[in-house]
Amino acid sequence: MKSRGAVSIETPVERAALVGLITRAERSADPDVNLDELEGLATAAGATVVLRASQERPSPDPSTFIGRGKALSLKPACDELQVTLVIVDNALTPAQARNLEGIVGRRVIDRTELVLDIFAKRARTREGKLQVELAQLQYALPRLKGVGIELSGQGGGIGTRGPGETKLETDRRRVRSRIAALKRDIDEVRNRREHLGARRRRSDIPTVALVGYTNAGKSTLFNALTGAQAVASDALFVTLDPLVRRVKLPDARQIMIADTVGFLDRLPHELVAAFHATLEEVVHADLLLHVVDASASDRDRRANAVRAVLSEVGADAVPVLDVFNKCDRLDRADVDRLKALHPAALFISAKHGDGRADLVEILASRLAMDTERLQLRFDRRREPDRKLIADLYRYAQVISHVASDDRIAIEADVPRRLIEKFARVSVLT
Repeated sequence: MKSRGAVSIETPVERAALVGLITRAERSADPDVNLDELEGLATAAGATVVLRASQERPSPDPSTFIGRGKALSLKPACDELQVTLVIVDNALTPAQARNLEGIVGRRVIDRTELVLDIFAKRARTREGKLQVELAQLQYALPRLKGVGIELSGQGGGIGTRGPGETKLETDRRRVRSRIAALKRDIDEVRNRREHLGARRRRSDIPTVALVGYTNAGKSTLFNALTGAQAVASDALFVTLDPLVRRVKLPDARQIMIADTVGFLDRLPHELVAAFHATLEEVVHADLLLHVVDASASDRDRRANAVRAVLSEVGADAVPVLDVFNKCDRLDRADVDRLKALHPAALFISAKHGDGRADLVEILASRLAMDTERLQLRFDRRREPDRKLIADLYRYAQVISHVASDDRIAIEADVPRRLIEKFARVSVLT
């Protein structure tokens, strides 16, 4: 029961107008595809889209981005539909955003600011929150206005500013100070992550990382492979913080599978830089599963966007297996055409489990390629030998196991990086 004086306060839902620009270079592309994706981002941020508009120009207008005439015509449409927020599907300069706000009479944000807002909303761990805050401040620093930006309520006063320093200069100094503190905190997180990653790599367990465009079905596939209960839904950027789980292959070897943040076309550079520590799971992986939404009409554009981000974080040298997901949404003829175009790829439906067994088998074979068959002899009375046998079953593929009294003979395909570990008990290499 509410107390008599209690007041229920609900955050009003933003009514958003989406604005896209078609330049000469983008004229061959379908403008609705970009606006559809922007609408998905706006919905993920909690807005209700009530208006979509696009403008065709040879190049962006340096003052208002879409041109003064288009901006003037946008204002009455926004007034009629009670729009509270205008979202532009491109990166705006501070001057363009300011001029556009002045004409349409409501708040204007660009695609980068929208993505940063979604990441801030979805971040759960301390690491994720630090990375998002860093990206937001790096984005906001050149856009500080001095008058319209409030930072933690501090204004003037004794000790808050240097001689002749303006409010804008004070704000910038404080933001730079906070950015430096965040970078130090993130470095500490990165060092801990590197320590854990190095310890995992020393254990010689291969790591497979799932990468792909946002909403390609990575978390659903992660759950199907690991039996985990990671949140998976038909929404953008559900997974921000990396998840790593141990999986046992049919031949009893163990591998680590990591689910990572979804990528996006024109992913803000501030986010790529801030999430570099998280994306190190991708850089150090033994194999990448590039999950592609087979049902997306612009799947090639999305796949290229993923490859661009992989290159930016230094993971373009890691072996990649393309996995086309959501094939249950296509008819047989479309799947056959995709298979003809991508003969080395795998075609699955993570939601229904179709193709899971084939994927596990391919993982086992791809991770077994760098092995050598060894004949090994153990004395099970010795504790070190018993530990080596356990490691052998954990990391290698055992072909035969023959026990005679206290002696054990095992033939196994051992990863080459582990051969030295078993050198003492090896009789044939």
